[in-house]
Amino acid sequence: MKEQYNAVISKYWDDVATVKNFVGGEFVSGNGDKVVIQNAHDESELLSYPDAGADIIDMANKAAKAARKEWWGRTAQVRGQVMFRIGAKLRENLDDLAVVEAYSSNKPIRDAKVEVSKVAEMFEYYAGWTDKLHGEVIPVPTSHLNYVKYEPLGTVLQITPWNAPIFTCGWQLAPAIAAGNSVILKPSELTPVSSILVAALAEQAGLTKGLINVIAGYGHTAGQMAIQTADIRKLVFVGSPVTGKKIAVSSAERGIPCVLELGGKSANIVFDDADLDLAVRGAQAAIFAGAGQSCVSGSRLLVQESIYDRFCEAVANAAKNFNIGNPHSSDTQVGPIHNAKQYAHVTKMIDIAKAEGAEVVDNGLPSVPDKAGFYVNPTVLKGTNAMECAQEEIFGPVVVAIPFKDEDDAIAIANDSRFGLAGAVWTKDVGRAHRIADQVNAGTFWINSYKTINVASPFGGFGDSGYGRSSGIDALREYSEVKSVWVETARAPAMNFGYGANLG
Repeated sequence: MKEQYNAVISKYWDDVATVKNFVGGEFVSGNGDKVVIQNAHDESELLSYPDAGADIIDMANKAAKAARKEWWGRTAQVRGQVMFRIGAKLRENLDDLAVVEAYSSNKPIRDAKVEVSKVAEMFEYYAGWTDKLHGEVIPVPTSHLNYVKYEPLGTVLQITPWNAPIFTCGWQLAPAIAAGNSVILKPSELTPVSSILVAALAEQAGLTKGLINVIAGYGHTAGQMAIQTADIRKLVFVGSPVTGKKIAVSSAERGIPCVLELGGKSANIVFDDADLDLAVRGAQAAIFAGAGQSCVSGSRLLVQESIYDRFCEAVANAAKNFNIGNPHSSDTQVGPIHNAKQYAHVTKMIDIAKAEGAEVVDNGLPSVPDKAGFYVNPTVLKGTNAMECAQEEIFGPVVVAIPFKDEDDAIAIANDSRFGLAGAVWTKDVGRAHRIADQVNAGTFWINSYKTINVASPFGGFGDSGYGRSSGIDALREYSEVKSVWVETARAPAMNFGYGANLG
């Protein structure tokens, strides 16, 4: 995998052992402290690079400011054509991007390929929206023509996480530029490479030079500097609730709006009348795919009492059939925890759960294997909703199974959380399914399925899971300013001495 990665990167810059920023259409080196990216499989060093410094932030700010006027000056049809070509360019380079994503982010190669294709789909979807961002004519009760139009914000700053770097890169970039904005993107310091290549390929496809600028560095240095000094008109953050609250404060201090896509503790509810084989597979995919490192993971498994024990055992035992190991192997289904800090958190949460009285369902696999690397085996804990493991995000392949009595009990437990990102219900009772969907506090909810998302559908959360929406037409609204224009149509307009003076 390393040789493949080096071969891809050598197409873009010479020193393949480091990481460059992509600013104003150029690959440039930072001048800050050293950032080290580890191999989660064996804890060796994968890459290192200098954190972006003040000069890089200033360059990105100027490039974004200059580019947005040229981009918005193109016709909507031309902008859509460029965005569709970006999607095609990403598909053309799918294998290269997947290698980079897998190598630099410790993600299984099979998952990386799927996510690259999804990013291409995002640009293609929003390409079709560029000439459909039309406004409305408002039938006001005066002698005026009143119409509303949507305009770009300006430059937006996007901060994306390490768990799905290329996916969240496309998730945010595509609607932002479709709405006419320029972007400064700050990926996690642990996973910047694939986002940098997406920006470079976008320019190869005809995107205005400098419209997307990607800076590589720490959040508390490069990210904070961009928040404080760049000429940004919106701040978008995808990551942890703790950091999200700090981002919200920084945004408020500058008087700019923000969108927060934060964590979750999603309830995956299984009734005894469900198709249990399907529900078991769904429960596994909900928490074990991606080693549980997803904000929408079904990390609370609510199971009706009559099937609780056997359902928990079925979910745990099936985990023995997963291929768990090196993310760079083509047959790996569950890879390691991404980084040392997160690995320490996941293992600590398992220990806390045991101390609180949670029971680990025995499937012959140790929760934490005795081997090098940041590995945690798929783990099912029998517990209660009051336990810390049920209230706090673990962000690993660890699910807390909680019994419930009836429909009301299931809803009460599901909503006993400060999070509200996602949820699901498994039942053959159609009426019950819709009642549950109506009453569970979640921005996304599935019935007899889990983790299905699409760029055309809005995504976001309630409560501590954040606010604002990504994807769909809602994302275009997030990235647009609304302007109301009034035109007097009367031959001799009356003098207006104040708001509402000539109404009626």
